[in-house]
Amino acid sequence: MQKYRSLLVFLLIVLGGGLLIGYATLPGAWYAALVKPTFNPPNWVFGPVWSLLYILIAIAGWRTWRLQPGGGAMRAWAAQLVLNFLWSPTFFGARMMGLAVVVILLLLATILLFIARVWDRDRLSAWLFVPYAVWVAFATMLNASLLWLN
Repeated sequence: MQKYRSLLVFLLIVLGGGLLIGYATLPGAWYAALVKPTFNPPNWVFGPVWSLLYILIAIAGWRTWRLQPGGGAMRAWAAQLVLNFLWSPTFFGARMMGLAVVVILLLLATILLFIARVWDRDRLSAWLFVPYAVWVAFATMLNASLLWLN
């Protein structure tokens, strides 16, 4: 039972933090007025996708913490979460699309680093991050395209 309490803490931090930052930095009129690339998904897609990804991120972080709480994989996990939570305030809050590209590139690098660090020890946690890596790679192209077009 105790191990599942720690999972709940990870879910609250990751999903709760992501949702809170998302609501605090809603796209608004500024984003709506931007010229979008043809591959830009409808706005309603982002909430469900990020909610699912945050659950996967929390589970992978919890599993990693249980195996090696002070290891390099856990540090990579923490770094990606900080960068993840930094992106929305940079892009939507500060409207600094160029800096947001830098943040999201660093985020993608830390996601890939996490996958590499856990691959041999906890393949499930690595696989839990694969959809996240794919989505952030797509979001990187989207962010860069928005910068280019605007």
